[in-house]
Order: sequence, then C-alpha cells, then structure tokens
Amino acid sequence: MAHLYTCCCTKGGLRLVLVMVGVLLVCYTVGPPLYWRLKRSPTVQDSCSCVCNCPSESDLSFPLGAGLTNGSFTDCGQNDPDLNEEMEKDIVALLSEELTLQKRVANESLEHTNALIMSARKTSSQYQREAEKCNAAMETCEEARERAEKELREECRLAELWEKRAREQGWKDDIRRLYA
Repeated sequence: MAHLYTCCCTKGGLRLVLVMVGVLLVCYTVGPPLYWRLKRSPTVQDSCSCVCNCPSESDLSFPLGAGLTNGSFTDCGQNDPDLNEEMEKDIVALLSEELTLQKRVANESLEHTNALIMSARKTSSQYQREAEKCNAAMETCEEARERAEKELREECRLAELWEKRAREQGWKDDIRRLYA
C-alpha cells in the first residue's frame, strides 16, 4: 500500500494516473454511441415503413452542416395524403396547445399581478390612514403648544404686573432669607 502511495505521489506516477483517467473518460464517452451505431442497421430504408423513393445510400450519419435540408429526404412521404393530414393535424394541435398554454400562463400572471396590485393598494391605503392620523395628532399638538405658549406669556405678563404692584406697596425682594 505504501508503494502505491509513493508511486502516485511522484511526477511520473501522477502523469500515469492522469493519462489512464483520460483514456477511461474517452472510452466512456465514445464507447456506447459507437457500440449502438455498429449494432444498428446500416440504412434508413430497412426501418422506413413509408413507401417512397428514399435513396438507399443515405444513413443517419450526415456530414456537418448538411442536415435534412440537403434534398435527400425531401420526397419521402410527400405522396401519402394520410401522413400529410396527420402531420398537419399534429402541427395545428401543437400550436393550439401552445397558444392555450401561453394564454393560461398569461392569465395566471395577470391574476397574480392584480392580486399584488390590490395588496399594494390596501397597504398603501392603510399607510395613508396612519399618516392622516399622525398629521391630525401633530396639528393638535401644535395647537396645544401654541395655546400653552400664549398662556405662559400671559402668566409672565401678569406675574410682572403683580410684582410691580407689590413693589409699589413696599415689598422688597430678600433672596438670602428664602434660601437660608
């Protein structure tokens, strides 16, 4: 076990392990598709159930960029009216289903949006009422403060008036006697 650990920790051992992992990864990736490709029949004509003039040399391996638009399969199935009608029905049904699904999603999204808007309006209304209460309370407090300030000025004026009259009557202010 110690020999294996020492072997893997050297540069050469690490390279060997990385190469083996790379080879195994390539075999794992390429092996199954290659196996099924070799096991499958070589031509499409053998598995094609339609009656058409498909070229026999074409198989499922297309060169890059060629795809199905190269003209090799363009006449396959065009002369079968039942197949064309079925294909047309499928496209119409799929499009109809897609439109129905999009309409349903749009309606659900609209309902969700409307619910959110109603919730926002309700919350906004609640905050508006609270703000109005707060403003009314602030106005009441401000009015009370102004009244208290006015009454304080009046009391100070009356106190000065009484003090003036008291001094005229002979009252003297003896602060030392008050705090002794």
